[in-house]
Amino acid sequence: MIAVTGATGNVGRALVERLVAAGRPVRALTRDPQRAGLPKEAEVVRFVQDEPALFEGVTRLFLYAQTGGALLDAARAAGVRHIVLLSSGIIQEGADETHPIHVMHATIERQIIDSGLEWTFLRPNAFASNARQWAPQIRRGNTVRGVYANGLTAPIHEDDIAAVAEHALLDDGHAGAVHRLTGPESISNAGQVETIGRALGRELSFVQVPPQEAGPELFPHVPPHMLQGLLKTFAATIGVAPEITDTVEKLTGTPARPFARWAEDHIRDFRA
Repeated sequence: MIAVTGATGNVGRALVERLVAAGRPVRALTRDPQRAGLPKEAEVVRFVQDEPALFEGVTRLFLYAQTGGALLDAARAAGVRHIVLLSSGIIQEGADETHPIHVMHATIERQIIDSGLEWTFLRPNAFASNARQWAPQIRRGNTVRGVYANGLTAPIHEDDIAAVAEHALLDDGHAGAVHRLTGPESISNAGQVETIGRALGRELSFVQVPPQEAGPELFPHVPPHMLQGLLKTFAATIGVAPEITDTVEKLTGTPARPFARWAEDHIRDFRA
């Protein structure tokens, strides 16, 4: 049995769907099972972080970083042997170790290593799904306000992350591995908005907002204490070519999908 935490998140949902399609028994852990909308073949269970009963019969676990030591203790006590963690590409040599996103992910990585369980760390950089932050503006009109129009990233499709997670959970040889994940190409923030516009059949424009004027209205999904750190990370993408890896293709046999494909797959998110 494989358990998936964050089963209604972007990556978690895609992973549950993949495991079900592969005929694997999967226990999907979510805080609201009644509204999860997950495949009927999955065992959907209410998530309680330190409840060992959640992991009865589970040998492999997909984990989000927003968890802690109590969950690891419960998983180990129930017989879980291998954890695949959705970590972050911010963890790398030379990184700012005081950055709140770094602290959060480095902390859970260390806890997993210290737990004695087998582990695999997935460290994706920018998520293509972050573009959903612009959806309310795009549904209202053809102008998107945001920071750092020319900031460059190589955003990755969440299903490509899920595909790597599936292989890490099902295949041998991933214990102790760290997989850095990116999309296949560099694209600016303004370019992402233009790409979404092409998918919609509309001409969208990006209007740059000074970072000191960026607030919760532009980043409603970001905890306030993390916003300044996130803006600092975005500033570092100006004029800097992003890291691009071929990890997705090496591990799954299929190339990572470009941002244009993500926009086409999620076009309903941007329609009024």
